[in-house]
Amino acid sequence: MSLLRAEALLARFGLDRYMLMLVGTVVLATILPARGVAASVLSHLTYWVIALLFFLYGARLTTATILAGLRNGRLQLAVLALTFLLFPLFALVLKPLSLIWLPAAAGAGFLYIGCLPSTVQSSIAFTAVSGGNVAGAVCAASISNLVGVVLSPALFALLIPQETGYGVDPSAIWKIVQQVLLPFAVGQLCRPLLGNLLMRHRRATVVVDRGSILLIVYAAFSAGVVNGIWQVIGAGALLVLGMLCLVLLAVVMGAALLTGRATGMNRGDILATLYCGSTKSLASGLPMAGILFAGQDISLIILPLMVFHLLQLAVCAIIAQRLAGQAGVQAGG
Repeated sequence: MSLLRAEALLARFGLDRYMLMLVGTVVLATILPARGVAASVLSHLTYWVIALLFFLYGARLTTATILAGLRNGRLQLAVLALTFLLFPLFALVLKPLSLIWLPAAAGAGFLYIGCLPSTVQSSIAFTAVSGGNVAGAVCAASISNLVGVVLSPALFALLIPQETGYGVDPSAIWKIVQQVLLPFAVGQLCRPLLGNLLMRHRRATVVVDRGSILLIVYAAFSAGVVNGIWQVIGAGALLVLGMLCLVLLAVVMGAALLTGRATGMNRGDILATLYCGSTKSLASGLPMAGILFAGQDISLIILPLMVFHLLQLAVCAIIAQRLAGQAGVQAGG
């Protein structure tokens, strides 16, 4: 079997190169973790790569797209309600189950998933493949991430019991604003100068986007391996974590579909609501975790997010491909 045919087969199950690289990065960190000076250099490099990532997000997002999406208030409110109200509540209900089999840090990480904003690139891509409202998805995912800079840490601080030791230092929110929101705002200001250039070189921005995530994952799991993460959580616990993440994803997806139908949305808006309202951002979640949980068991805290991210990509890819196939059959018929 050729490499291209193998990739096409894996893609049918939502396993693309990016997902394989994420798993490979964890394996690399397990075998060759960064230590000492290398870990320190990696930490500083990661900071600036994250700032560059959100600068590019700001420079790429057009004002026209934001305005077009904002006109669809029903879609935007539905995504915000799913992301920052229903999702955290569902995670809070499932969290006690996670603590039966998982360490406390991983249980906190499971709740952290529910507080995060929507993913940007993936939700937009899946909406486009399925034939959904792309402009609405772009706006919903972008607003979710901007609001999440402040709301996600506040939600986590509100929902996590203080006695667990995983509370949020108020100063961490300002640090997140500096590293995430400020570069985004600067990118928006520079858009007139860089917008056309970035549109012509989309592949380069995708490399920065996914490369930064892989770098953050490597840094976090390197620290975890040095501190003995795989001695704390084994294969059985990982299987339980995966099942809990699938349950959470299924419940939120069901809620997203019910919300879309109950509010009388058309098919395009329902699909945008499904993908933007049921996915969580690794690109936003990892940088915020590095600030919020500095000096704590960060690898265990972000492990549930990693598992959930991989599962949401696989499930959404399968759904998007089937919906695209149905649309093709209808168009041809």
